[in-house]
Amino acid sequence: MMTDVVEQNGESTGTARPGEQGDRPAAQTGTQEPGAAARIVAIRERIDEIDQQLIDLWQERAGLSQQVGRTRMASGGTRLVLSREQAILERFRTALGADGVQLALLLLRAGRGPL
Repeated sequence: MMTDVVEQNGESTGTARPGEQGDRPAAQTGTQEPGAAARIVAIRERIDEIDQQLIDLWQERAGLSQQVGRTRMASGGTRLVLSREQAILERFRTALGADGVQLALLLLRAGRGPL
């Protein structure tokens, strides 16, 4: 099945199968200028590499945090150490602002589960 590919400006760029972007630079990068398109592709490749590193680090961090929690509880400690969580939230807030707090909350939840 073929469908029209429509750019953000609403103009059709032709047809493509579902899931295909086409082989023209504008379909993939949003620009017709070959030099800019090549630069965008290169930058996006690096973004994809960084995304994978973030995923890998997220999973590693969650696993380590779970190990800490299991170790603490097995030794008779509490499930959470609120002062530690507050310090993490503050570190992320200082470095990244309000979005950092949201990120830290997600990281904490991934490691300890929902409250």
